[in-house]
Amino acid sequence: MTNILILSAGTRDKVVQYFKKALAGKGQVIATDCSEYAPAIYEADDYELVPRITEPGYLEKILDICQRRQIAGVLSLIDPELSLLAQNRERFLEIGTTPIVPDAEAVELCFNKYAMYEKLTELGFATGKCFLDKEAFFEAADAGKMSYPVFVKPVCGSASISINKAEDRETVAFLCSREDDLMIQEFMDGQEYGADVYIDMISGEIVSVFVKKKLKMRAGETDKAVSVKDPALFALICDFVKKMGFRGIIDIDLFEIGGKWYISEVNPRFGGGYPHAYACGVNVPEMIVNNLEGRVNEPAVGDYEAGMVMMKYNEIMVRKLSLIHI
Repeated sequence: MTNILILSAGTRDKVVQYFKKALAGKGQVIATDCSEYAPAIYEADDYELVPRITEPGYLEKILDICQRRQIAGVLSLIDPELSLLAQNRERFLEIGTTPIVPDAEAVELCFNKYAMYEKLTELGFATGKCFLDKEAFFEAADAGKMSYPVFVKPVCGSASISINKAEDRETVAFLCSREDDLMIQEFMDGQEYGADVYIDMISGEIVSVFVKKKLKMRAGETDKAVSVKDPALFALICDFVKKMGFRGIIDIDLFEIGGKWYISEVNPRFGGGYPHAYACGVNVPEMIVNNLEGRVNEPAVGDYEAGMVMMKYNEIMVRKLSLIHI
């Protein structure tokens, strides 16, 4: 039995459904969340309600579920939990569970945006300029090396929280005075793209790259996009991923400005727009199941049709819950 545990499933119903199809009765998908109002848990074969990640004993609870349920692989759909899985990889492996996440160093690098900027620059990849010191930024702006607008954002953050666009010096100074651990990032005035990438967890080879051109954003997530193919971009992504040493599923944000590609951010998990890739035939859950069952995936970079448009729409789930007191 190849049982898979999806942590913090929330509203990611599709991902749960995809794993159930990939297992095809060979195992179960177990989902967790801290809320009984998380619709995705009801799409799983079974679910368990758990404490919040920040509460004492959370890790032990997840390890207990893995052991009781004979979980082969565990993954999370939210950023804060990825560090927990990566940092405790050995504890999971000791009980026969594989954390589906890159190593701890890679995960922390993804979540520290300034450290990622430094790493990208060191490796020679184009990316937006960043500053930790506002005075150094003001000097660069006064010298004509930076221009407004810019983004002021947390060095470590996710889900577009506390990100502000600053149109002038006064706004930058004001924002930096309100919070600590902020950085100033060049505004990337170009076309945004996203890439869903899977690196085989056994061979370490890049087996899948799916690229989408983002047509419209809503609340920090891709609302409408179209699949595209670009050999030069595939080569850039593969070069970057190999040099970084990632494993498993990652989501990369990029910009195209004046014919040049810029790498913006990396998320070491399923991106919110992954259903677009799946609908185009890029079956990452199946690749993960193959790896968990000891099979190496064959490379299929760019194996999908270009010009396929993804349009998000609203769905609801209505069901009777015994936990609810009317």
